[in-house]
Amino acid sequence: MKSKFIACHECDLLHHVRVIPDGGSARCIRCAALLYRRKDNSIDQVLALTITGLILFALANAFPMLTMRLDANFQETTLLTGVFQLWKQGLPGLAVLVLLTSVLLPLLKLLLLAYILLPLRLGMVPPATGPVFRLVLALQPWAMMEVFLLGVLVAMVKLSSTAEIIVGLAMYAFGFLILVLAGITASLDPNTVWERLEVR
Repeated sequence: MKSKFIACHECDLLHHVRVIPDGGSARCIRCAALLYRRKDNSIDQVLALTITGLILFALANAFPMLTMRLDANFQETTLLTGVFQLWKQGLPGLAVLVLLTSVLLPLLKLLLLAYILLPLRLGMVPPATGPVFRLVLALQPWAMMEVFLLGVLVAMVKLSSTAEIIVGLAMYAFGFLILVLAGITASLDPNTVWERLEVR
């Protein structure tokens, strides 16, 4: 078995990667900077959050996010309404960017995590797991649903003086989905996943 090394992020000192217990952490022997940490039950936690996230994502797309009422007129908005409006206003580049960062990439991240973690939990390894997991890690900075939510909240504040804003079920699902995605990022331990893949 080949020895693995990790360089300290602070002082660049090379260390042998050693197995540490759940909840433990490894620090640099020179500067005491954190090298890596082993999180408790990382795969189970992330899998549970991933399934929850997929359910919330379905709810966020199946119901209206906001309903604006002006006199007797009602206008419902969904997760994709903003994308369509940007496209109609002649901003296709921005519409595609919003679609990718607010809808497609977060959904892809959840689906790929489920593709990897569910078989691992059952003691199997699906095909092309290595490249797929690298893609999951690469997608993390690009899934920015919280920026979209901030834009929705700003629009709510601006429109509240001219129309009555009714918050729909999708808005709550969207808010909880952002928390779930943050929980996935905090709970995911890539080292544990790679170790499981090597064992299998």
